[in-house]
Amino acid sequence: MLAVMLVEATPIIRREGLAIWFTNKWKTVVEEGVEEYGLLAAIYGTLYTSLIAILIAAPLSISLAVFLEEIVPNRFRRLLETIVDLMAATPTIVYGVWAATYLAPLMKRVLALLHNTAYWIPFFSEPPVAGYSIGSAGVMLGIMITPYATAIIREAYSMIPTYLREAAYSIGATRFEAIRILLGMVKPSILAALILAFGRAMGETVAVSLVVGNTLSITPSLTRPGVTVSSLIASRFKASAYYEYLENALFAGGLALFLIGLVVNTLGVVFIRRWEEKQLGARQ
Repeated sequence: MLAVMLVEATPIIRREGLAIWFTNKWKTVVEEGVEEYGLLAAIYGTLYTSLIAILIAAPLSISLAVFLEEIVPNRFRRLLETIVDLMAATPTIVYGVWAATYLAPLMKRVLALLHNTAYWIPFFSEPPVAGYSIGSAGVMLGIMITPYATAIIREAYSMIPTYLREAAYSIGATRFEAIRILLGMVKPSILAALILAFGRAMGETVAVSLVVGNTLSITPSLTRPGVTVSSLIASRFKASAYYEYLENALFAGGLALFLIGLVVNTLGVVFIRRWEEKQLGARQ
């Protein structure tokens, strides 16, 4: 896969150089030699929406994992765990259709309110024209990856030995203090879950395409439409046959996304393995 992307991206890399990844320009003209491509806006949008998503998913997934393991009664736990697992397995297009139909109009009203009351903050400095924006895409991704991160955190949390739980309560810790102690024991797994969820958010395609707005812009404002690498490929690939370098430019975007995702997911796997080795050493 990496070899194919390298081969297909080589013509545009030779033509544009590293500027293909560090400039924001997009001119698709049928005339030979007039085309110009830069993927900076798409890479920026990918990282920005994924960061918003992980900021939303982090407190939700940790809280949900603790709720399922510590608070919910046993007779309801299996049901709620099944619901969370089903949410994690739901096709992402379902989230996209839901977000385009219900979330985007809601986000338009919320962002308009934030703009009216906090317009001096760069994130809300511009009035929302439509609900399809970077903010809507980030919120949708945060909701979408929460069950995924919850499953990893809950699995690690449930593996904590019983004697460690009992030791926390034996020293007089309250439930809240005991939960804090136990969460500290699985901190590497929490970080790994969030890193893997971040990687999943970066690679989402169709669902993001429905709500992000697909506009090549670089702005901190959550009210403006944007674009991600995946949504750019999905929206422009069909027309690439009519242009000399468009397909190569899209492959260059896929190459960048592949490398970023490889780094992010490798970090997640490394943290999981470190935690497993630590747990194994503690048991021995």
